[in-house]
Amino acid sequence: MSELVTGEAVALELRPAKLPSRGLAVLLDLAAAVTVYVLVTLGLMAATASLDEAARTAVSIATFVLVLVGGPILVETLTHGRSLGKLACGLRVVRDDGGPIRFRHALVRGLLGVIEILMTFGVVACVASLVSARGRRLGDVFAGTLVVRERIPAAGQGAFVPPPPPWLAGRFSGLDLSAVPDGLWLAVRQYLTRMRQLDPQVGWSMAERLASDVAGRTGAPVPPGVPPAMYLAAVLQERQTREAQRTFGGGGSPAAPAPTGAGGPVLSPPAVPPAPVPPPVPPVGPASSSEAAGGGASAERPATGFAPPS
Repeated sequence: MSELVTGEAVALELRPAKLPSRGLAVLLDLAAAVTVYVLVTLGLMAATASLDEAARTAVSIATFVLVLVGGPILVETLTHGRSLGKLACGLRVVRDDGGPIRFRHALVRGLLGVIEILMTFGVVACVASLVSARGRRLGDVFAGTLVVRERIPAAGQGAFVPPPPPWLAGRFSGLDLSAVPDGLWLAVRQYLTRMRQLDPQVGWSMAERLASDVAGRTGAPVPPGVPPAMYLAAVLQERQTREAQRTFGGGGSPAAPAPTGAGGPVLSPPAVPPAPVPPPVPPVGPASSSEAAGGGASAERPATGFAPPS
């Protein structure tokens, strides 16, 4: 098994399709093509009823070639390897390097498919698929293509992006990441989530290619001595940190902590000064009769229970 991220930012896990699923896809494609061929033939028979036998034979042959041979070629070219049957079975035709097929690939597969599938009722295609290590028929071998499975159950840890090593954390905080398109970020993320499942040589070449693309967009080369996979992980973490800062860093309450990985200190609520406490008021007791008769001066003094001598 090998995996590749194509130029369309589509993660292709190059797991060759099994013969049963390919056979079912071919049957669905043939059923659709034969249905269209019958409908077109009935329409042409009504439209060419006034022609002679030779003209009607020529029209029938042209209809057969265009519908049953040219139709699948056109569909695979326009859908980049996803015909009706392959779409229903979760399959796709890709190049050997994982990229989308073009007209020449579909043309070779379609022409050889007439011999492998139509003329021999699929016997040659089945034998070639069983003999091939990756289940390829003769059309795939000559066209340089491969039928792979697209719908693969996600593993429990498939979406985990490994963090960069600690000595790279925050090292790329000054990079300008605004010119990196979303498709390239998607390709980097998909590579990092699946790089442990890749062949080491394929994974290294993919990492070098993606790191070169990211470095070309940012205008800063990859630092010497930094492996490309670690560089991609550190740059992706820097982008996630900036997105978290834009989302949660502004407009929040003063007591809200900075988001994880932002690198800023956690804000604490401001200290509120205590309210001033009024001084205690001494208790005032009832005044004596002499103080009441003595005037206002003695009335201002607090009662102590002791009467001065007269």
